[in-house]
Amino acid sequence: MTTRDPRLWAALSYALGLVSGLIVLSVEKTNPYVRFHAWQSVLVFSVAALASLLLPAVPVIGDWRVVIVLFYLSVVVLWIFLMVKALQGEQHRLPYLGDVAASLSSSST
Repeated sequence: MTTRDPRLWAALSYALGLVSGLIVLSVEKTNPYVRFHAWQSVLVFSVAALASLLLPAVPVIGDWRVVIVLFYLSVVVLWIFLMVKALQGEQHRLPYLGDVAASLSSSST
């Protein structure tokens, strides 16, 4: 993938969440910048999917529609933020998940 723009591919790894992260990981085998963003996408959207499944089961909070709407809104804001950071060429690490993504992207090259 040497002729492709790494910033574009890093941003594309967030485009469809978990799915696009997995696709970019399967295509890109060498660029640590792109692989970091792809791993971070997989991790972030896996956690978001799990949280969206568990949130309605939490007593009281699961009944509050506004909490659920705010959760989904925050996921969308995070999604846009990560895509912009990737396009700007920044390797912005989210707490914990960013460190895990960095270790996965460096150990798999």
